[in-house]
Formats: sequence, structure tokens, C-alpha cells
Amino acid sequence: MSTLFVSDIHLSTTRPERVAAFLALLELASGHTGGLYILGDLFDQWLGDDDDSPPHPEVMAALALLAGNGVPVQVMHGNHDFLLGKDFLARSGCQLLPDPSVIDLYGQPVLLSHGDLYCVDDLDYQKLRALTRRPDFQRQFLTLPLNERRQQAEALRLRSRAAMVEKSDAIMDVNPAVVEQALRNSGARLLIHGHTHRPADHEHLVDGMPARRFVLGDWYHGESILRCTEAGDFQRLSLSSLMH
Repeated sequence: MSTLFVSDIHLSTTRPERVAAFLALLELASGHTGGLYILGDLFDQWLGDDDDSPPHPEVMAALALLAGNGVPVQVMHGNHDFLLGKDFLARSGCQLLPDPSVIDLYGQPVLLSHGDLYCVDDLDYQKLRALTRRPDFQRQFLTLPLNERRQQAEALRLRSRAAMVEKSDAIMDVNPAVVEQALRNSGARLLIHGHTHRPADHEHLVDGMPARRFVLGDWYHGESILRCTEAGDFQRLSLSSLMH
């Protein structure tokens, strides 16, 4: 048995091949894994649990089937789907995982996060993140008609893309010192996160002790899956390699 980790899948109707790949992963995971962790941005856009536009219903049904087959599915909010709420959890069978969280992974503590918490050098993004995570902001936003929410989200997306052109890669990446402090505070020596779309394995030193950080890749052009076996071995896989 093994545990799977994914993030930044960004499911939408504009990339039907990615939706098909994720649904195939869920079908495959039903008989081959003991748990699935989705560390943020499952959907490219989630504007409220009342948004039943494709591919939302199909994905929720597939997640519910996996959970119903006894595979725990944990989902974490990302910066694209932080409005996933109680109705989504009820319909999908997923459990909401706070960001950050420490889990027991086959006997070792592991820190999990979407990852944007650690991108502290991007001050404008952190201000926006703080605003959009406020319960009063979310309540007010969700009272708007769905079409108006879509318009506001699209305007924000366009502004964000324009701002990213002016920012360096370093500013939009995690801050290593903040990562090491997070590991220190958590008591874990292994961090798994997404968000940056820069899949890599990093080595850190925390109080003189070695620590590791696995960055999950996005699914824009292919599947990025991290598997941990019961022996504690980590492997980076695609969907096709997971099938064999």
C-alpha cells in the first residue's frame, strides 16, 4: 500500500485531457493506494459551492466514489479554490486539511502545505491572500450572483497575470528561511507542498539536522504525482508509470 500526493491540477473545461487524467488517477487509486492528499488548486476556479459548471459535478462524483471505496481523500485549499466549502466536502466525500498540517506518514511526521504561505517575499500576493482568506470577505463575496463573482474573478486573474510579469522568479518562490522555521515549529523534517509549479527535491538544514522538501508539480502539461510507500520511499510518477 502507498500514499499519493498531488497539487495544482487546475481542473477546468479548457483542459479536458487533464480532467480525464485526474479521473483516471482516481479510478486507479481505488485499488492501489491507502490515501490521497490534494494539496490545493484542485480546480482552476471555484467561486462557491453553488457553482455546478463542468467539470465540478463529475469530479465530485468521482471523488465520492473513491472515498466510498474506503480510500481517505484529504483536500487543502489553494489560491484558486480557497472557497471550497461544506457542500463540496459533503458531495465529494473529501476531508478538509488545514494549511499547514502535520500528518503521520508511516511513522514519520510530515508537514503539508499548499505552499503560498511561504512565499513571503511577494508582499502584494500576501496582502491579497490575507484579504481573500478573511471570513467576512468570503461571506460578502458569496452573496453576489454567480455571474458577478465570475466577472470579478476574471478581472482579478488578469491583474494578477500582469503583475507576475514584473516580478522575479525569486520573489514568487518560497523563502528558504521561512520554510526552515516552519519545519522547526512543526517538529517535522519533511515538507511537501505545491503552488510554485517548480517540482524539485530540496535539502535543508534545521538546527544542524538534515531536512527535505518535496515540491509538487502542476498538471498543465502532464501529471505530477508523488508516492510514498510504507517503507518511507518517495517516488515521482506520471499516470502511465503509476499504472505499471
